[in-house]
Amino acid sequence: MSAPAIPLRLTAPDPGWIAEADVVVVGSGIAGLTVALRYAELDPAAKVLVVTKDVLSSGSTRWAQGGIAAVLDPHDTPDEHLNDTLIAGVGLCDVRAVRTLVTEGPGALRRLMERGARFDRTPDGELQLTREGGHRRDRIVHAGGDATGAEVQRALAEAVRAGAVEVIEHALVLDLLTDARGRARGVTLHVMGEGARDGVGAVHARAVVLATGGMGQVYASTTNPVVSTGDGVALALRAGAVVRDIEFVQFHPTVLWLGEESTGQQPLISEAVRGEGAFLIDHEGRAFMRGVHELADLAPRDVVAKAITRTMRESGQSHVFLDGRHFGEERWKTRFPTIYAVCREHGIDPATEPIPVAPAAHYASGGVRTDLHGRTSIEGLYACGEVACTGVHGANRLASNSLLEGLVFAERIAADIHAVSGAEERAPIPPEGAAGQASVSPEGAAGQASVRRAPGEVVASRAATGLADPRIRAKVQARMSGGASVLRSRESLAETARALRDARWTPVQVQPCTESWEATNLLTVATVLVGAARARLETRGSHWREDFPGRDDNDWLGHLDVTLTEEGPQMTYTPHGDTTPPRLAQELAAAGLDPAEIDALIDRALAEDLQEAGDVTSLATIPAEQRAVADVVARKDGIVAGLAVAEAVFVRLGAARTERRAKDGERVRAGDVLMTVEGPVRGLLTAERSALNLLTHLSGIATLTGRWVEAVSGTRARVRDSRKTLPGLRALEKYAVRCGGGVNHRMSLSDAALIKDNHVVAAGGVAEAFRAVRERYPELPIEVEVDRIDQLGPVLEEGAEEILLDNFTVEETAQAVHIVRNRAKLEASGGLTLESARAVAETGVDYLAVGALTHSAPALDIALDLRG
Repeated sequence: MSAPAIPLRLTAPDPGWIAEADVVVVGSGIAGLTVALRYAELDPAAKVLVVTKDVLSSGSTRWAQGGIAAVLDPHDTPDEHLNDTLIAGVGLCDVRAVRTLVTEGPGALRRLMERGARFDRTPDGELQLTREGGHRRDRIVHAGGDATGAEVQRALAEAVRAGAVEVIEHALVLDLLTDARGRARGVTLHVMGEGARDGVGAVHARAVVLATGGMGQVYASTTNPVVSTGDGVALALRAGAVVRDIEFVQFHPTVLWLGEESTGQQPLISEAVRGEGAFLIDHEGRAFMRGVHELADLAPRDVVAKAITRTMRESGQSHVFLDGRHFGEERWKTRFPTIYAVCREHGIDPATEPIPVAPAAHYASGGVRTDLHGRTSIEGLYACGEVACTGVHGANRLASNSLLEGLVFAERIAADIHAVSGAEERAPIPPEGAAGQASVSPEGAAGQASVRRAPGEVVASRAATGLADPRIRAKVQARMSGGASVLRSRESLAETARALRDARWTPVQVQPCTESWEATNLLTVATVLVGAARARLETRGSHWREDFPGRDDNDWLGHLDVTLTEEGPQMTYTPHGDTTPPRLAQELAAAGLDPAEIDALIDRALAEDLQEAGDVTSLATIPAEQRAVADVVARKDGIVAGLAVAEAVFVRLGAARTERRAKDGERVRAGDVLMTVEGPVRGLLTAERSALNLLTHLSGIATLTGRWVEAVSGTRARVRDSRKTLPGLRALEKYAVRCGGGVNHRMSLSDAALIKDNHVVAAGGVAEAFRAVRERYPELPIEVEVDRIDQLGPVLEEGAEEILLDNFTVEETAQAVHIVRNRAKLEASGGLTLESARAVAETGVDYLAVGALTHSAPALDIALDLRG
């Protein structure tokens, strides 16, 4: 009997109550509460509803010990923080997202303090800064020594209680609600308790924000609280959203080891302990991290976790030790009071003996794929915090970047929802029903998950329902810890996949309840995670394959994107660097442009401009938090082309809002505003040159093309380009020709054969050259260039479909038109000018080929004007 599919929608009773809100936020950690508070500030009249699985003060944030990373030291710089983050992410960080994090982070942290968060300070009142693994500067702020998360949770919860944000506690989110267009319009949820809102209900809202935290409970041993069952990722998968890089689960290297049989949430020994000077030793007392990495015990987490696991395997021991005996009792009590108390509670005195530690599941670097504004692939659905994959963490999160990510991207989400809602009516749009998309891993003969190496979205055709048996929870967790944790291999992952498949079958009908919903979420997430881990045949960051121990940038410098359908998980490999926002990528593709090529072009342009030091003038003169609005303005009359490309450059460097006032192909006058952009001033000015280089060049081509088109208007002739383009810009330059009203000739040497004079010489005659091409490429269109009237006859006899008249006079062109009599298309080229264009067109030729359109068009003068 085959195992049933993981459900596309959870089996649940119909909603017994309905609530209305402008924004519903699912989760009450730093990400969720910051979204709620910030949106309430932006729109005081809005109804904001927070749904939380436990009580408001619970969640993953309160367990964070180490702190929040931000550039606050005058000797530190955002570029250094960016560089440390990129190194930890092992090649898969989105540079734009990281730059957003490190530049907007300090301001977001200050606003958190304004909300009431109190961090540890020096005797003279300055913030205490410490260092954690992977950081090369002291940039971690902390509270209560090692109780940062608890302090952040306290401050935000008190701010919510003091404001107008409504909270529903003890509520497990079930599925997404969508309208007829597929936009997110609310959620179904189950409230545990007594009162007006008991049992299954629904919240209708214009925007849904997932801030549900992690999925650590998918493993037997984790630092995550019991509520971290992957509910947000599972909901997003069922709704059809794209989930990215889910295989990158970070295992915290130093979790208090409580014995072989200990499972569930384990006490964390913060990385800050090593930041203050503690070091790892094996059972023989050897400090084994020295020589493993230049930062030794402060190496990135994946490096430390692997070194610990390797040491445990070699020694046959189930743990190692963290030695902080040299701190002394007083330092332990004052700097790490929480950790000290937990250790003493378990019979360990860290002041006199080393602490037994081992890695445990800690943080998901992947999650629901978002852009820089927290938007997922489903309109109206946002994700923030650990449930999201913003691109900040890559293959391995840098210590203490998680709380900062929650702050920065929560504020961006609130701003984006506010900008969108400004154009809509206040009342929520009723949903049509629960969105349904599917689940399990299709496997080929080799038992590997199916991977498509081409972008593409998958749409489900029906919404199956069902639930997993709650009794499988412990089995799933044990299997995941045994075969898909720090050490992975083909055999261990295949065995885990089989066990998960078997766990889907149950001999009894499973009743809908909290336990079965959570078990289903865990099984859904585990299945997709194992499928991605089996597919990625390399070791990178927190994904360690024993059978593929090396990092493979040739084949695996990219992301695994997963969507669920009735056929199972559809996995797409997306090369790293494909960073154009989905909306712009769609627009570029519709215009015949490859978004990946445009991304690569932007990468090269910015690399030429920024070099190592970056935009030094803007860095020196503009505060990091300063924001502004700027207008892209035409200084001369002309035809505009390349607005989407210019917008992609501004978005790449942090523009939070863009509004186009003109369309490609449109005639504009001097003084017209073509586009308005809003964002960090540093980012706007850094983006200015690359954006305008492309925009002015392409608009110049469109403008010149427009003049030629106007010169031949009223005739049958079309103006077209040639291959005389700048290297790397052919597709864009030919697009600009189309914007100007022209048409394109060949894109490359392979999409049509063009026999020119040198080919005729080499082949021994035009007829011989024609026959040689026809014999080798019988299906390919053949064009022939001639420079004399007497060559037309032989070419026509061979069956030429298009003849290029090279440097013919107007009279010769007219004679050629008469001879050919529509038996082939005719193109006039060479020696053409705007003044002679009409006379040539009136001979009856089909095309005027103008190489000057792309190789010598003057740029159209366009500028960026910063308001104020």
